[in-house]
Amino acid sequence: MASTAVWQPREDGLAEISALLEQQISPSSAVDKSLIWKQLQHFSQFPDFNNYLVFILVRPEGKSIETRQAAGLLLKNNLKVGYSSMAGENRKYIKSELLPCLGAVDRHIRTTVGTIISEIVNIDGVSGWLELLPALVTCLDSNDLNHMDGAMDALSKICEDIPHVLDSEVPGLAESPIEIFLPRLYQFFQSPHASLRKLALGCVNQYVTIMPAVLYNSMDKYLQGLFVLANDPVADVRKLVCAAFVNLTEVLPSSIEPHIRNVMEYMLQVNKDPDQEVALEACEFWSAYCDAQLPPYNLKELLPRLIPVLLSNMAYADDDESLLDAEEDESQPDRDQDLKPRFHTSRLHGSEDFVDDDDDSFNVWNLRKCSAAAIDVLSNVFGDEILPALMPLIQAKISTSGDETWKEREAAVLTLGAIAEGCFNGLYPHLSEIVAFLLPLLDDKFPLIRSISCWTLSRFGKYLIQETGNPKGFEQFEKVLMGLLRRLLDSNKRVQEAACSAFATVEEDAAEELVPHLGVILQHLMCAFGKYQRRNLRIVYDAIGTLADSVREELNKPAYLEILMPPLVAKWQQLSNSDKDLFPLIECFTSISQALGVGFAPFAQPVFQRCMDIIQLQQLAKVDPASAGAQYDREFIVCSLDLLSGLSEGLGSGIVCLISQSNLRDLLLKCCMDEASDVRQSAFALMGDLARVFLAYLQPRLLEFLEIASQQLSANLTRENLSVANNACWAIGELAVKVRQEVSPIVTNVVSSLGLILHHGEAVNKSLVENSAITLGRLAWIRPDLVAPHMEHFMKPWCSALSMVHDDIEKEEAFRGLCAVANVNPSGGVSSLVCICKAIASWHEIRSEDVNNEVSQVLNGYKHMLGNSWGECWSALEPPVKERLARYQV
Repeated sequence: MASTAVWQPREDGLAEISALLEQQISPSSAVDKSLIWKQLQHFSQFPDFNNYLVFILVRPEGKSIETRQAAGLLLKNNLKVGYSSMAGENRKYIKSELLPCLGAVDRHIRTTVGTIISEIVNIDGVSGWLELLPALVTCLDSNDLNHMDGAMDALSKICEDIPHVLDSEVPGLAESPIEIFLPRLYQFFQSPHASLRKLALGCVNQYVTIMPAVLYNSMDKYLQGLFVLANDPVADVRKLVCAAFVNLTEVLPSSIEPHIRNVMEYMLQVNKDPDQEVALEACEFWSAYCDAQLPPYNLKELLPRLIPVLLSNMAYADDDESLLDAEEDESQPDRDQDLKPRFHTSRLHGSEDFVDDDDDSFNVWNLRKCSAAAIDVLSNVFGDEILPALMPLIQAKISTSGDETWKEREAAVLTLGAIAEGCFNGLYPHLSEIVAFLLPLLDDKFPLIRSISCWTLSRFGKYLIQETGNPKGFEQFEKVLMGLLRRLLDSNKRVQEAACSAFATVEEDAAEELVPHLGVILQHLMCAFGKYQRRNLRIVYDAIGTLADSVREELNKPAYLEILMPPLVAKWQQLSNSDKDLFPLIECFTSISQALGVGFAPFAQPVFQRCMDIIQLQQLAKVDPASAGAQYDREFIVCSLDLLSGLSEGLGSGIVCLISQSNLRDLLLKCCMDEASDVRQSAFALMGDLARVFLAYLQPRLLEFLEIASQQLSANLTRENLSVANNACWAIGELAVKVRQEVSPIVTNVVSSLGLILHHGEAVNKSLVENSAITLGRLAWIRPDLVAPHMEHFMKPWCSALSMVHDDIEKEEAFRGLCAVANVNPSGGVSSLVCICKAIASWHEIRSEDVNNEVSQVLNGYKHMLGNSWGECWSALEPPVKERLARYQV
C-alpha cells in the first residue's frame, strides 16, 4: 500500500503552512486568528495545497498530533467544497497517502483519516476509489489493533453518513460492499476490544432501517450477536444493544417476535441500568412495542414489574439541568441562550391536518421525560387496567412528607398528568378528589412541584369543564382557574412558564366557559405581561392570542379593551421593525384582530402601516442589507402577511380605507413569487382573503395573480409546496367566484393540475384534496364548457373528494359546477355515476333550493337517459345512499 506518487512538497512551503497551522491552534490570545485564516485561504488557491495538508497529516516527523489533526480537518473541509474541481493526479495522491495511515499509532490521527475517507466516499462513491475496499478488508483481517480500529472507524463513519453506498453494486465486484463487511462485523461482536465491539455493532445498527437482503437473511446471526453483547461490561455497547432492539421493533417486529419474552425481560432489566443513557435507550422500547402493535398480552403480564421502574425513573435525577433552572427568580434577566428558537407557522386555509413538527425538540430528552411518555402510551393502550399496579405507588409517593422526598411527590403528580387521558374512565369518579389534592400543591414551597401541578391540572381541564353544569363542578373549575391565574404571577420563572402554558391549554378546552371570568383573566394576563422577562413574555402573548381565539367577539367590550390594548400597543411602539420579539406580538395581534372584527378598527391604521413597513424593509434587506440596516429574515414577512390576513378577515370591507392608497398589491405579487415556500403560502392566503373583501383592489393585476397561483398547482408537490398549493388553490376559487368569466384564461391549466392532485389524493393531504375539489367545482360552475370535455379524467376522485367536504356554501358552489358539467356533457359522467350518487348522498341537507333542484334534475336526467340500465347503477349503491337519494324520487 506504499505511495507511488511522485509529488514532493517544497520545503519552504511545507514549513510555512505547518507554522500557520500551529499558530491557528495556539491557545495564545496574541495570535490574530482571522489573519491566519486569511493566509491559509490564500494558500488554498494553489492547486497542490491539499497535497501539503495530507503530507502533514500522515507523517509523524517533527509535528505535534494537534497540528496534524488541524491539517486533516482543513483538508476534509477543502475536499467537501472543492473535490470535484481538483486535478486527477492530486486526488490520486491524497487517496494513496490516506490508506497507509488507517493503522496510524495515534488514535486521533486514525479518526481524522476516517473522517476524510468518509467525505471522499460521500462525493466519489466506492466505485470512484477501487483501492479502498481491499485496504479496509486487509486492515480488518490483520489482527493488529491499530489497523483494525482505524478501518472500523472509517467504516462506521461511512455507515452512519451514507449507509446506502455500501448496499449498492460495485463494478468488478461479485458482492456488494455490505455483503463483504457484514460477516466480519459479526465476528467483531466477540472481539476482546471494547472499541471494536462498539464500532461493529454501531455499523450494523445503521442498516436496520434500510434492511439490505444480506442483513435480513442473516437476522438470526445478528440477534445471536445482540444476546451475546446484552450484558457487555461497557455501557456504550449495552446502549447500542438497546437501540438495536428498539429499531428492530419499529422496522421489523416479526424478527424479534419469537424471542419477545427474552427481549422484554432484558429491556426491563436494562431500564434500571446505573448508566442513565443505557436506561433511556431501553425505555424507548415500551412506546416502540405499543406502536408496533405486537401482542399486548406479553406486555400486560409485565406491567406490575415495569410500572414501578418507570415511576422510579420519573423522579428528577440529581444532575437534571431543570433543577438549576428552577432556582431562577423573576428578577434575574434572561440570557440570550435562554430564548428557545421559535417558528411561526404560516397561515393555512382548510382542514388542519398538516403535521406540526415543533415538538419540544429544543428541550433535552432524558430518562424522566421518556418514562413519562411510556406511561402515557401504556395508559392509552391498556386504559384503566394499569391503575391497580399504578395507584398504590402514586399514593405512597404522594403521602411522603419532608423536604428530602419532594422529588418523589413531584414524580407522582407528573404520573397523574401522564395518565389523565388514557385512564380517564377509571379516574373520572375520583376527579374531585384528584383536583382537591392538586390545588394546595399550587402553593407548595418547591417551585417544581408548583409547576408540575399546573401542567397536571391542565391535563384534567377538559373533564372539569364537562362538570361545570353542576354547582360543585362549576365551583371546582373556578378554583382551578383562579389557582392557575395566581401562579401566573409567581415570582419563579419556571412556575410562570408552566402556569401560562397550562392556562393556554385550559383556554382552548374551556372556550365560552371563560366569558364570565374575562375581566379577572385579562387583569392577571396583563399583570404577567408587565412583570415577565423576554422568554416567558412569549408565552403570555400565546395565552392572550389563545384567549382571543376562544372567546372571539366577547372580547370586544370597552372595559376589556381598556385592560388589554394599551400595554400591547405600548410594546408594539417600543420594538423596532427588525426586533425578533415582534414575532409573538404580531401573532397575538393576528388573533386579536380576528376576534374583535370591526372592534379592531381604532388600532388598525398603525398596525397596517407597520406591517407594510416591515415587508418593505425585509424586501430591501434581501438585496441590500447595508442600506436596509437589517439582516434579511423572511419570518418578518410571513408574520406580517398573516397579520394583514387577520385584519382583512376581521375588518371585512372596513379594510378598504386602509389599503386603497397603499402599494400592498405590488408587494403581495412579489411575495407570491418568492422562492421561500412559507412566504408564498402566506401571500396566497392574503390574496384569497382580499378577493373576499376588496376584489377591486386586486383587479388591475388580476391575471398575474391568477397565473402565479395556477403555477403553484403544477409545481413539484414536495412537503413544503403542499401548503403553498393548498392556499393558491383556495385563493383561485375565491377569485373565480368573484370575477366569474375573467378567470377563463387559466381554467384549462388549473383543471388539468387539480385533476392530477385528486388522482393522487392519498399522496397529498386532506386539506389540499378538499380545496382542489371545491375550486374545480367553482371553475366548472363558471365555465362548464371548458371543464366538461375533460370530466371523465377526474370525475371519480372529484366526487369522492366532494363526499368528504362538510355541508357549507363552498360545497354548494362546487355542486353547482358538478351539475353544470353533467348538463353540458352527460355522457362524460355515465362511467362515474355511482360516485356521483354517493357524492350527492353525502349532503345532510342542501340549504339552497336552487342547488337542490339542480341536483334533482341531474339525477332524474341520468335515470331517464339510462332507461333500463338505471337499475344496475341503483343496485350498486349501499342502502344508506339509496335512503338519502329517495328524496329526489329516483
